[in-house]
Amino acid sequence: MDIPRLALDAITCERGARPLFAPLSFTVGAGEWVHLQGANGAGKTTLLRTLCGLMPPASGTIRWQGQTLAEAGAAFRSDLLYLGHALALKGELSALENLLIDARLRDHELTPQAAQNALEALGLRSRAHLPLRVLSQGQQRRAALARLMVSRARLWVLDEPWVALDADSVQRLSERLDAHVQGGGSLVFTSHQAAPLQSPGHAVRLGS
Repeated sequence: MDIPRLALDAITCERGARPLFAPLSFTVGAGEWVHLQGANGAGKTTLLRTLCGLMPPASGTIRWQGQTLAEAGAAFRSDLLYLGHALALKGELSALENLLIDARLRDHELTPQAAQNALEALGLRSRAHLPLRVLSQGQQRRAALARLMVSRARLWVLDEPWVALDADSVQRLSERLDAHVQGGGSLVFTSHQAAPLQSPGHAVRLGS
């Protein structure tokens, strides 16, 4: 029997002492995506942070390729790309500089030309060398999402990736997510809109 790449078993999360949702179990294999759904305040962002190992679950177990996240350690972290609501960008640096520094921190070899190509793919060709602080919210969002264009991580965890994007950027991002999944990657994301993806996946709803 194949071991799922990512497996959540009876996971619960709490805010204060209040459970956010009923025990939740699901798996994500290679070439699969999961769309986490639920009302505002249902705990979607908390769950994403939990399955990334950024905070512990109230109960239950999360495994990466058969190991707990603590056991998987650095191997899990190198396989993970998490993009949350906070863009984790430095406003005084350009989009290009932010992308190159992020790659360096991840021990990922990235040439300036490859970084430029990633930004151009998201419509930032004329904005690549400007300080992030002068860009619009949507342009800053695209600068952060450019990491996906060059990422080698096998698991992508994305919190509302299509927020603040124009129609062209939504299409480009969706094509990249499809390519990641079709190439054997795994994807978990939240979105208030229907997932504009062509590759097969399924939804998991958080409930009480």
